[in-house]
Amino acid sequence: MFESVEALLAEHVELENRLADPSVHANPALAKKLNRRYAELSAIAKAYHAWQQSAEDLEAAQELASEDEAIAAEVPALEHAHHEYEEKLRRLLIPRDPNDGRDVIMEIKGGEGGEESALFAADLFRMYSHYAESRGWKVEVLDKTESDLGGFKDISLAIKSHASDPAEGVWASLKYEGGVHRVQRVPVTESQGRIHTSTTGVLVFPEVDEPEEVEINAKDIRVDVFRSSGPGGQSVNTTDSAVRITHLPTGIVVSMQNEKSQIQNREAAMRVLRARLLAMQQEQLEEEASQARKSQIRTMDRSERIRTYNFPENRIADHRTGYKAYNLDQVMNGALGPVIESAIQADEEHRLAELGQKDD
Repeated sequence: MFESVEALLAEHVELENRLADPSVHANPALAKKLNRRYAELSAIAKAYHAWQQSAEDLEAAQELASEDEAIAAEVPALEHAHHEYEEKLRRLLIPRDPNDGRDVIMEIKGGEGGEESALFAADLFRMYSHYAESRGWKVEVLDKTESDLGGFKDISLAIKSHASDPAEGVWASLKYEGGVHRVQRVPVTESQGRIHTSTTGVLVFPEVDEPEEVEINAKDIRVDVFRSSGPGGQSVNTTDSAVRITHLPTGIVVSMQNEKSQIQNREAAMRVLRARLLAMQQEQLEEEASQARKSQIRTMDRSERIRTYNFPENRIADHRTGYKAYNLDQVMNGALGPVIESAIQADEEHRLAELGQKDD
């Protein structure tokens, strides 16, 4: 069992030697990539050694069980521990999403429901901000368009982590958030107290580590500048600082007006454009590769309704995993961990099943 681990342990030693070479750290992008892989393999090596040790402890206890009742009494616990170590190692050996260690670009956009949808977009932004804070991540608002009542017609943000372990990366957790989020509650604009259903869309992209990862030819983009505007369309800037970049080959359009500087808005727009292009390239590769894993949890269908937030019942439900809880007030304050964990576990179960089919 776990025959593939030996090759991974050898790679772990090789990476340790490479990371000890000062010349590697002269290239930050390479060092970051190697550190991510090293952290991933370190977790596997630790789990493998723990599994081996538990097997030895169990074998020794079983040999002495017939001679010592006290040792015999320990055998069930040792068997359970050995099974736990085995299951942990099995999950660590699931091929990991290569983007897991990356930071993310997230876009939250109002959908059906007008002003109520924009208000819920603001609620989602606060939810993700509180969750990021609880994880020690940094949130950077790249752009936002406010609605008349203080919501967001759309908001773009970057969420960053300093973790080297891919399992602790931002993408590893937030990649499951893309899709349509449905809210059921009494809007502030509702005078009769009736419950309305609105939707807000969330897009999540892995952020490009280095600009060189995604080449963008200057001839392939059109840059337009204009004056930024606020709620109701009123001008909030007297200079043409807002930037709209159109990627001509794909038709992707990114607009930024959050900063007063045209240069800063252009840089932010290019970050978002690179993230979108990277996601598009990877989706195409997955579609072209017949053996590519397609997660049933992280769908590529941006129109899929993934979750419902029912405020009158204080209930949150994830339609992909079957997760349901009656602590919506806590979730909206950032207690998103169990909801995300349900998606991670469901995704792992799906991939484990795929590995089992290949083994058969």
